Order: sequence, then C-alpha cells, then structure tokens
Amino acid sequence: MTHPKQPLPDEQANSADQTPDALDGSTRREFIATATVGSALLLEACRHTSPAAEGADRLTVPSEMEISLQVNGQPQMLKVDPRTSLLDALRERMGLTGTKKGCDHGQCGACTVLVDGRRELSCLSLAVMQQGTKIQTVEGLADGDTLHPLQQSFIEQDALQCGYCTPGQIMSAAGLLSEPCGASDADVREAMSGNLCRCSAYPNIIAAIQQVRRLPKQ
Repeated sequence: MTHPKQPLPDEQANSADQTPDALDGSTRREFIATATVGSALLLEACRHTSPAAEGADRLTVPSEMEISLQVNGQPQMLKVDPRTSLLDALRERMGLTGTKKGCDHGQCGACTVLVDGRRELSCLSLAVMQQGTKIQTVEGLADGDTLHPLQQSFIEQDALQCGYCTPGQIMSAAGLLSEPCGASDADVREAMSGNLCRCSAYPNIIAAIQQVRRLPKQ
C-alpha cells in the first residue's frame, strides 16, 4: 500500500531527472523575482515623500515681516526683510545714524548699542530677534539737553579725534558701568578691547571712562 504523502513513481522519476543546476536555477529565479518586486516597491516609496517633507518643501520665507521694537523708550513698528540687521534697521529705517557702521563684521565695535542694558554689536544681531527688548542708542543717552556723564567726560578728556568710533565707545562704556570690572586702567582697557579707535585715542578714552567711574554713586 502506498503512503498518501509518498511521491508516485512518476513523480520520483521526474524529481530524479532534475539536476542541481535546475534546482539552483529555480532558487535564483525566485531570488531575482523577489528582489525585483522589492526594488519596485522601494522606488515607489521614494516617489512619495512624507507629509512632513512635503510641508517643508512648501515653507517659504516671507520677504518682509512686521516687527515692533522699543528704541530709546519709543515703540517702533517696522516692516523689514527677516535678514535685516539691527544696525541697518536703526540707521536706514529709523534714521538713527548715531550708531555707526564700521567693519559690519563685529570686529570694531562702532555699532555698539545697549539691549536690555547690555552691550551688543548691532551689526551681528537681526532686527527680528529684538522684539520685546529695550534698545538704547547714543541718541537716547542724554537726558534732554543734559549730556550723559560719559558724553560730558569724553568732551572734557578730549577722548575723540575723528569721532567715528565715539558713539560705539560711549555706548560700550555705558554698558561697562553696570558690569563687574576691576578699578585699574588695565581692567577698563581689557573691558573696552572690543572697541577699536583708528585714531588711537585710547589713553583719553580710558581717562574719560575712569572719570565717570570715580563719580559718587547716585
């Protein structure tokens, strides 16, 4: 009696006729077919990006943004290119040309302003980053007709020659007054090292700053 799962004699004969190459060929065909289907599915998946990626592709940078700045105690509403520096916004959009453009690379300090009371190089800061901050330029330092003590001391100590770097020097010094700084001239010189003077009026600049630092605290 023949077992139900036992191959019939004809099937055994056909199986015996198959060579190892034929068996290997069947395996290769199966592999090639599987790989082909897999590749096709992968290519199809690549053609369809994810919704997040599609959303990223659709993102566009606006050509102008409306921002609100607080400059010298006054609110200023502006429409600016998002790439506009704070320096250009002050000078070209608000007419506050007391802040000078020197190197425009953050190396000379001529563009120094105070942001929330701290020294900042306005050429390295974007205007859109300063919403909600309090910006002070050299135009906002005096109290009406009364010069700020630093402005007065720069005059008295003859701490300027061509004057181009002077607004940045004064604003940097104004920031320094509220910073921890040693009492010596060397300490002040180090603290002011980010502000360059092409006329080399450094001794007089240090003297002007020290004059104010030695004033009685009010």
